[in-house]
Amino acid sequence: MSETPLHQLYHHYSEIPWSQRVLFTAALIILGFGYLFALIYLFHTYSGRDGNPMTLSYEDVVIAYSGSGKHSRLEAALRGPMSTMLPPDEMNTLISWVQEGSDRARYEKQIRPAIDKRCMACHDGSNPHLPNLNGYDNLKKVTERDTGTDIFTLVRVSHIHLFGLTFIFFIMGFIFSHAYVRPVWFKCTVVALPFVAIALDVSSWYFTKLYQPFAWVVMLAGAVMGLCFGVMWVVSMYQMWFSRTPHPVVQRSGVDSSVG
Repeated sequence: MSETPLHQLYHHYSEIPWSQRVLFTAALIILGFGYLFALIYLFHTYSGRDGNPMTLSYEDVVIAYSGSGKHSRLEAALRGPMSTMLPPDEMNTLISWVQEGSDRARYEKQIRPAIDKRCMACHDGSNPHLPNLNGYDNLKKVTERDTGTDIFTLVRVSHIHLFGLTFIFFIMGFIFSHAYVRPVWFKCTVVALPFVAIALDVSSWYFTKLYQPFAWVVMLAGAVMGLCFGVMWVVSMYQMWFSRTPHPVVQRSGVDSSVG
């Protein structure tokens, strides 16, 4: 391990007030739960687009951003994340209607009752983040060939992710900056990598529409963010409450090297 001298402005967890440690701990716990639920939501949203609802695959990411190239948006959703929302017979009826041309007469007789019963609670047009399935004209729009998430939606989601994830990893990095980690370059890498991954992740959404292998970058960037989040969370919690004060810190400040 490197013996890089402690920076004069560096303060280990043992050198900060108890109130600040409690604040850091509370933030870590809530952010940990938030990240866990975000992963669950991510899996639910993107898995199953390739026909296998049990995994989140490269094909799922490709279909999400560049489209299936052969199915409509409605069919892709019914075979993927919305596969459990309709009984199999109603789903097959709806898919066959789409594949046979989506005519209005059959819509009024067979499709509209199922849509009104199963879908209108969420897709009535009141939520701008969900497709509006209210009426034939609106439903017809999602029966067109699936080209993936549209650019306007990507722009909207991009600014949410860029702002939100920046705040999350700024908080995580600030808390982690009080940890004693050597070599220093490794600590700096763990702090910086999530921000690089955020930029690669968001930009690759757009590039995947042009060149599908960029879906691997989306998956890799997400994995890097998760790994760095986990490292910062575990190291921070461990050093804050369970490990002894590092010897260089004890030598500099004369604090007790007991737990906490």
